[in-house]
Amino acid sequence: MASGLRQGNRALVSPPRVASSPFKELARRGLLALLLLLLSTMIVWLDSDAYSDNVANDGVSLIDALYYSTVTVTTTGYGDITPVAPHARLINAIVITPLRISFLVLLVGTTIEVLANEGSRAIRDGRWRRRMRNHIVVIGYGTKGRSAVNTLRRQGEQADRIVVIDGKESAIADANFDGLAAFLGDATRRDLLRRAEVPKAREVVICLDRDDAAILATLTVRQLNPSANVVVAVREHQNVPLVKQSGATSVVTSSETVGRLLGLSAIGPDLGAIIQDMLTGGEGLEVHQRQAEPQEVGQSPSAVVGEKVIGIIRNDTLRRFYDSTVARIETGDQLIVIRRAAPADPNVTKRLDD
Repeated sequence: MASGLRQGNRALVSPPRVASSPFKELARRGLLALLLLLLSTMIVWLDSDAYSDNVANDGVSLIDALYYSTVTVTTTGYGDITPVAPHARLINAIVITPLRISFLVLLVGTTIEVLANEGSRAIRDGRWRRRMRNHIVVIGYGTKGRSAVNTLRRQGEQADRIVVIDGKESAIADANFDGLAAFLGDATRRDLLRRAEVPKAREVVICLDRDDAAILATLTVRQLNPSANVVVAVREHQNVPLVKQSGATSVVTSSETVGRLLGLSAIGPDLGAIIQDMLTGGEGLEVHQRQAEPQEVGQSPSAVVGEKVIGIIRNDTLRRFYDSTVARIETGDQLIVIRRAAPADPNVTKRLDD
């Protein structure tokens, strides 16, 4: 629920595209309604000689004009002050009446709309959180975060099982545009992580711009969810031990990875191109992890057709293709393969620019 990202002090999930806070919108429209009331008051006061006070018979003052406009635009209409001149009645018909209608639409209609929308938002937020189990939380939706989400979706993860947390409204808007639910706020806050159902998440991907923030977020996530797979991106290699001690399952050093790719490209441009090809989804080659098929059980990894097996995960342990203990594929094995990239899903938006 979009930029209505908070109700009171509670953060709400943000499905795509919401404008400003509903309470700010209500205040804005209330101000417009007040301006309409003042406009009506000035019209009556400046033409006070055309109106009659049927009670006091002392003329129409500024306060009387305000009183008349108030009871008129609210459709109360006591009738103690009335327009008597023909032009005043004409002005009431073609000017005051539209002002009255606009006033009611702005004030009464908007109030009902805000109350209905906020109630609906709270209900939708509660339903969303109740069904969030074994989902993926992505903390940070910059270039790395969007790339991670696009890769997850190409690997078959559904958009409604991915939740984004970011501290920038522009990033939340990007996530909403890409069809993802999102929360705006500080990812180190326990209350925000709880509302994103981090304690029930299967995977947490942390890709923040600063290593110190990534470490603190990792500590907080691990305290809330001791069993989730937590993947963290850091910029500097020397921070890897700190992140692992904080509870990360695996750590990716972005600057070192880019540096290694640059070095490989310097050694041989084609070598660098192949590595980059495998890391880029949607075309050429791609690295994929999948469950071993029943017909593959008992075969040698080299006998798998259409893919090259480079690793097998057995009993939660990664074994390379040259390991003699994985000479045959067994039931329950997870295969890490290099394969031809599947055609890109047109519904998966690639937005990798900052």
